[in-house]
Amino acid sequence: MRRTLMGAALVSAAVLLAAVWSNGSADAAQDDALMAVKQQFIGHYELVSFVSFPATGGEVDNNYVGRIMYDENDQMSAQGMPKDLPERAAQTTELVRGGFAYWGPVTWDISQNKVTHHVEGSPTRGSWVGEDNVRYYEFTPEGLLKLSIRDENGRTTGTLTWRRIED
Repeated sequence: MRRTLMGAALVSAAVLLAAVWSNGSADAAQDDALMAVKQQFIGHYELVSFVSFPATGGEVDNNYVGRIMYDENDQMSAQGMPKDLPERAAQTTELVRGGFAYWGPVTWDISQNKVTHHVEGSPTRGSWVGEDNVRYYEFTPEGLLKLSIRDENGRTTGTLTWRRIED
C-alpha cells in the first residue's frame, strides 16, 4: 500500500509540476491538479469488496454490495448493504439493520490523497449527518477506486474497492 500511495503522490506531483510549467503559477498548477482528480472521480461505481482490518490483525470480508456516485457539482451519494440482508429480512417481521446510505458535498486534499464526504443526509446512520466521512483514495492501474478508512492513529481499518460502471 505504501508503494501505491507513493505512486499516487508522484503522479500528483507530476501533474502539479506540468501545470506550473505550462501556466507559470503554483496556484494555477494546484487548480489544474485538483480538476484532474475531480474528473477522475466523476461517475458511478459498483462495490467490488469491503474489507475490514481488525486491530488484532488479519482481514474480514464484510460481504457487501453497493454503489457510489460522484458528480460534476462536487456531490456524492453512496449506498451499501450486506449481501445476505434480504435473506435475513425475509426470516423475520422485525426491522433488520445493516448497511449504509448517505449523501453530501465532497472536498479533496490531493496532497494527502484524501476525499472528504460531508454528510448532509443519511437515513441509515442518523449520527453521520453533519459529520465528515474521510477516505484516502487510490486509483489502481486496473481502473479500480480504493477508498480506505483510517482510525485516529492513521491505521487503515477498512478499504472499499469500487469499479466504475461504464455507460
